[in-house]
Amino acid sequence: MTTDLGWDVQRQEAWDKDPLSIAGAVPGRVVRVERTTAHIRIAGDTVTIHAADLVVGDWVATDGSTWARRLPRRTQLTRQSSDRTSNEQALAANVDAVIIVEPSSPTPSLRRIERMLTLAWASGARPVVVLTKKDLAERDVTDDAAAVAFGVEVLSVSSATGEGLDALAGLLDPDQTFVLIGPSGAGKSSLVNALAGADILSTGEVRPDGRGRHTTTRRELIAIDGLGCLIDTPGIRAVGMTASEEGVGATFEDILSFAHQCRFNDCAHEFEPGCAVMDAVEDGSLDPERFSSYKRIEREISHQRRRKEAHSRSDERLDTKGRRTAVRVVMTAKGRRTGR
Repeated sequence: MTTDLGWDVQRQEAWDKDPLSIAGAVPGRVVRVERTTAHIRIAGDTVTIHAADLVVGDWVATDGSTWARRLPRRTQLTRQSSDRTSNEQALAANVDAVIIVEPSSPTPSLRRIERMLTLAWASGARPVVVLTKKDLAERDVTDDAAAVAFGVEVLSVSSATGEGLDALAGLLDPDQTFVLIGPSGAGKSSLVNALAGADILSTGEVRPDGRGRHTTTRRELIAIDGLGCLIDTPGIRAVGMTASEEGVGATFEDILSFAHQCRFNDCAHEFEPGCAVMDAVEDGSLDPERFSSYKRIEREISHQRRRKEAHSRSDERLDTKGRRTAVRVVMTAKGRRTGR
């Protein structure tokens, strides 16, 4: 079967109730996608099928040669499409843990960690923050990252020396799937190789400033003995927010705790009297840069939601117009046939 790719009891039970399982289809997992071509692993073999709307990590029902139907996703890691439209891009599906990789050297970007955490929480998977290149850092920055990662494991590791790798490996379940996200040169490939104890992924040379070079060019699922299924991803240049607000509350738990103390329930945390959030900023209880990051992410999510709603209304109008046009064509044709 496909247990080495994360197929479990719950999926098998759902599969046994699926009519396609009776009709001769088999389950498979998408391990790579190139445009509309999906590479699907089925019981040790890989088949290539033309299929749209599939992403790495998807489970499918397939005949193994011509078609594949996507099975329900448990989780989905998504970001705003790089074209800055209302489109959103699914990066991976059915992942159990999102490993946010951020380099310790020269300094970690706390604002980027916040943005990636927001996407990770919204995906439904468990986020973990891993600070790489500890051996190159001037100081331990674990506490810095932990201050913006509430309820999340934060680990500092070194792929070169092996420090912290055992602790990270202990967080990974061999029966589950994890995805790595982070900027180019953060050391994602080196991290995987160090965990696996083998050169699973290609790595680039380190530049004089300590930054790695971009090596991963596509998303791909790889089963690694003892670690589980890895979905490696290219470096993220821009962490675009989606229309989902589900991850904001978990990422900015501290700010929301202050917000609950505001005098007004609809407080915008700007100039309102009795705003506990602004009071916290003024007395130093809340980092003003973190608050600015929160406001910026909220605005982006709200803007993206409005764009999606506008796009949906536009599609609905076009669909209605198309149906009316089709009715007129049919009625006109009937009139011609009856001589009216």
